[in-house]
Amino acid sequence: MRVLAIDTALANCAAAVLDNGVETACFEACGEEIGRGHAERLMDMIGEVMAETSTAFSELDRVAVTVGPGSFTGLRVGLAVARGFGLVLGKPVVGITTLAAIARSCAPRDDGAPILVSLTGKGEEVYCQEFTASGDPMGVAEVRTLSDLAATMPQSIRLAGSAAEKVASALNLPQEQIISRSGFPGIRDVAELGLIADPVVSSPSPLYLRPPDATPQTRGRIERQ
Repeated sequence: MRVLAIDTALANCAAAVLDNGVETACFEACGEEIGRGHAERLMDMIGEVMAETSTAFSELDRVAVTVGPGSFTGLRVGLAVARGFGLVLGKPVVGITTLAAIARSCAPRDDGAPILVSLTGKGEEVYCQEFTASGDPMGVAEVRTLSDLAATMPQSIRLAGSAAEKVASALNLPQEQIISRSGFPGIRDVAELGLIADPVVSSPSPLYLRPPDATPQTRGRIERQ
């Protein structure tokens, strides 16, 4: 199966083509930590990985895209492009969470303690989800406060993600229990999860977890009677 993977959810902008076929196996990725400006860079990256793997768009079996948690603007860019390809090509589009991709990249797979992947939110808030040592989800992604985590997380929990340091401090855990400080997923992990995702349940819908800070403008509007 050949998949085009797209990630614009956080600070990174990346694209990759991955084929796990015995005779057609290939992997090519292009990515850059840019913070903003995903819309300006993404299509060039997609063109590059498609060219490097000599892949025609018609040869893709599916498209995988990160769905969040992440920035509202970044998510819209990746989702719009992925859905557009899916519509034009008539191929399935699967959504991969940033938390699951980070968990896959750092899971020690040692039958040890679970992993809490957490991304920095506002103030005391973090976007987080628990995973097994093999990277399988143990619960749902949610917004939690550091004080809540300190009161409920076991002391054996291992930590990953951009908020790992803050969580370790709140839980008074040693640095050795931080297994990753990555603030965004690796595009290969997004692609590998995309290969095995079920299109029926892995919808390419944004996982925001909280509403946007911006509120609709009302000043100057004329109310209809």
